[in-house]
This record gives sequence, structure tokens and C-alpha cells, in this order.
Amino acid sequence: MKILITGATGFIGKHLIHSLLQKQYDLHVLIREESNNSSLNKHIKIFRHTDDDPQKLLDYCAQERFDGIIHLASLFLASHQPNDIKNLIQSNIQLGTELLEACKYAQISWFLNTGTFWQHYESDSYNPVNLYAASKEAFETIAQYYTQTSNLIFTTIKLNDTFGPNDTRNKIFNLWQKIALSQEPLEMSGGEQVIDISYIEDVIHAYELMIEHLSSSQSSKFNNRSFAVSSPERMSLRKLSKLYEKATGCTLPIYWGKRPYREREVMLPWARGECVPGWQPKYTLTQAIQKTVMEQYND
Repeated sequence: MKILITGATGFIGKHLIHSLLQKQYDLHVLIREESNNSSLNKHIKIFRHTDDDPQKLLDYCAQERFDGIIHLASLFLASHQPNDIKNLIQSNIQLGTELLEACKYAQISWFLNTGTFWQHYESDSYNPVNLYAASKEAFETIAQYYTQTSNLIFTTIKLNDTFGPNDTRNKIFNLWQKIALSQEPLEMSGGEQVIDISYIEDVIHAYELMIEHLSSSQSSKFNNRSFAVSSPERMSLRKLSKLYEKATGCTLPIYWGKRPYREREVMLPWARGECVPGWQPKYTLTQAIQKTVMEQYND
């Protein structure tokens, strides 16, 4: 199976590519013209995309005859400034739309998109936490035009928090690991917000399952639908810190209630998403935390 992947240099992209290569998929990746590709596997074929030449992308997709596209690339901003708007639109709407145009042009069978729980503030059917989430919803709406005017099957996997080894993002477990070693005090919010966080191997398994669904004779059942990857072990941030301490044997010098909650803080993550069919996590949170810390320690 031949697949084009965006967001290949990101945390999820790197892990997904590593797994799919082991399964003998023929992988191509789309990266920006100015992007550094030094971290990419040498067996991957690279297409460098420029915003000023969308026809080049269409021709490339027609030439390669991809079975499907996995769209991971996005620009995440928890809050934005006016000068961020252009980059948000280009990254989260324009690039995806150019890919959808290529799907129609090259008659690509399926498109696996990545969305966010933040499209569903207070578990509403649509209520964006921020402009980032609004741009993700806008792209899904645009996709309906392409599924109505072609045979493309468009499906979205929505994620909340993710973690695992080799994660360079400024995420909570990386922060906690740092202060566990340094014992430098950390001021945090009240810690009452409920956290829904998934281990990267379990997230990758969800994508692999969805590839199988979209490649099956039942693929039409997944058109214009969204599925969630959600942890069965949701808990408050405070309780999560205690689980982390118990799993790792460390002490976290956290001072709770010293920072205010963010505007539109997500206190309860989206709870109405339908799980990816056939998916369930392989690891408990404790096992996944221990596995992450051990692999990072060995590295």
C-alpha cells in the first residue's frame, strides 16, 4: 500500500512512520520546502511542497497513485496573536485543502485526517476552545465538498493529549520528569481539570486500525465521520501527578493553585466521541509512564 503522510517530522508522525515501515508500507512524506529532513528514515520518499505551486502537488499525487493520505501536519497554538492568523490558516486549512484537491485530481481512495478534542469545548457538538480548534473544524467542513464531488472517503481521528518516549514537545510528563530530577519547585494551577492522555503506541495502533478500515470493502461506512482516541483512565491533573509519582518512585515539588486557569480552560475533555472501531489501549497509564521513562533513561 502506498501512502502519503504529512507531519512526518512531528512526534506522532515519527512514531507512525517507524511502525508502518516495519509493516512494509510504501511511504512518501510531504514536507515544507524549508523543512529539515535529517530526522527522516532514508527509505522514505520526500516531496517538498511550496504554497505557490499547488499544481506540483496534484501532478505528484497523480504520478504516484497513492492509495491514501494521512494528514498529521498542523500548527497548534493554545492562544493566538493577530499576526498568527495567516500561519494558522495556511497550515490548518490551506495545506489540507490543497491535499483534498489532489485527492480529487488523482482519484485517491481515502484521506485520514487528524482532529482535536478541543473542537468540542464542554462536550458540545461544536464549540472551539480556540482559533486552532476552529481552523480544524473549518477544514473538516471543507472536506465535505470533496466527498460530495468525488469518490474520496474522508475520516477524522480526534486526539487529546499524547505522550511517549522521544517527545521533544513541552508536555506535562516531560516537565514533571525534569523537576523530578532537579527538585526545582513548579507552580501550577489548581489541578482540578480532568486529563485524557494516551500513550503513543496506543495512538499509532488506532491509526493502523483505521487504515485497515479505509482499505476494506466497508470503507464507505467511515465517510465524513470522526472517531476518538480516549483514555479509559481519565483523572484530575492532581491525581495524575500522584499516579506519576507512584509509577516512577519520584517526588514532584508542585505548588498547586499558584497559577490561574487559562481562558476557556478545558476542565472536562470531550466525552461523546465514538471510539475507533476495534481499538482499545494496550497499556495502562502506569505501564505507559514506566515504559516512557525507562526508554528515555536508556537513550
